[in-house]
Amino acid sequence: MSTLQPGLITMVVIGLFILANAVRILKEYERGVIFRLGRLIGTKGPGLILLIPLVDKMVRVDLRVVTMDVPPQDVITRDNVTVKVNAVVYFRVMDANKAIVNVENYVFATSQISQTTLRSVLGQVELDDLLSNREQINHKLQKIIDDQTEPWGIKVSVVEVKNVDLPVEMQRAIARQAEAERERRAKIIHAEGEAQAAGKLSEAAAVINKTPGALQLRYLQTLTEIAVEKNSTIIFPLPIDLITPFLDKMRRESLSG
Repeated sequence: MSTLQPGLITMVVIGLFILANAVRILKEYERGVIFRLGRLIGTKGPGLILLIPLVDKMVRVDLRVVTMDVPPQDVITRDNVTVKVNAVVYFRVMDANKAIVNVENYVFATSQISQTTLRSVLGQVELDDLLSNREQINHKLQKIIDDQTEPWGIKVSVVEVKNVDLPVEMQRAIARQAEAERERRAKIIHAEGEAQAAGKLSEAAAVINKTPGALQLRYLQTLTEIAVEKNSTIIFPLPIDLITPFLDKMRRESLSG
């Protein structure tokens, strides 16, 4: 009995070892790429996976979206401005077999191709386009990186340029340019207002010219507005048109007399 007990313990230990190496549990977002004696036999999962101990080898692959920061890159734009740009890339594994077999480390490879593509694409655009047409540049980056990672079973869904760090001298130049642009717009708006006011005054003058009585009414209205100010003495010329009727009446009376 004593001689059988060590052998039984050994068999139990071996059995547990074989069971531990034969059973795998994969989560819903995981897949297992199975190699049998070094040869790819396919992808399994999720759930319970049974392997042949010492024969099968499984590599876990996460199918969730990966958020990867692209480190800041020194970029010389098309108009010879040196900027430091960083970005963020969202990608996921679509084909686990390709992600393991076709590339050594798909995360590192995607990071490297993102950095080189970022420098290449932004070097072909001018600074103004980089600052104003960000959405268009993001779409171009996404398409190029996705095409390059497609053989690895990787789908790049979004690429976003995060920050564009400009030299201090360029920041000052842009600030001066923005200030000059605001002054230009203010002058244009002021000139347009003067033109509209001149047009309205011209229309008013035409109406008054057609109706002589309107000029007298406007004169009396102006006197009323001036009379509100009691702190100053105003000498206002009296238009001859207002007293002409009285002069004519006095002249007729003197002639008749």
